[in-house]
Amino acid sequence: MSLRGVLNFIPRANYGLLCTISPCRGAPAAVLRHSSGSTERISRYPVPNRKNLPFDIVELMEEVEQKGGFLPNVFKVLSHRPAEFRAFFSYYNALMNKGSGGLSKSERELIVVATSAHNHCLYCVVAVNPQAADLSPREKAMLDFALKVCRCETITDEHFSSLEAHGFDREDVWDIAAIAAFFALSNRMAHLTDMRPNAEFYTMGRVPRDKEKASEGRVQKE
Repeated sequence: MSLRGVLNFIPRANYGLLCTISPCRGAPAAVLRHSSGSTERISRYPVPNRKNLPFDIVELMEEVEQKGGFLPNVFKVLSHRPAEFRAFFSYYNALMNKGSGGLSKSERELIVVATSAHNHCLYCVVAVNPQAADLSPREKAMLDFALKVCRCETITDEHFSSLEAHGFDREDVWDIAAIAAFFALSNRMAHLTDMRPNAEFYTMGRVPRDKEKASEGRVQKE
């Protein structure tokens, strides 16, 4: 599967889904990046120079950066292992950008938020859904099941029956579980690497774009 398919699901407002991060304070600095005269670590592991990466990974990075205005650090950090980078983003695309199934885009995002919160990945909660959600009975049933998967609880036929009563079929149940499991991996890799969020995430969706550009212009002049 081409990595370029990932771009279909990552408009600027949804980059938080790819950056499920809970910074671990006090870890030894290993990898630094320089921005606006400051030094910031983004991972415990070496981040490859883009010129040393395979072409398909560089192509994806450049397109993501062009589309969103910046490159989320998750792309940089996971490029430490190119084969796993490809597998990660291909599976992300298969789960979050599928054209079939009964889960809406917002329902998929709710699963990410709820399970990441359980996994103490608070940055993802802020980046994806900064306000408390008014959940429907269907959404509550979905999230209750997703958290059972996240907690590795025993899954029974009764769980399937409960979800079916709220309009989910068995393929939808698979999707709920797979998204919960995939983002558990993402959360844990973020903890392992001490992956840091881009500065852009702190204003994304909260400051009008024209004001962001004006602010960026003032910084450059300074």
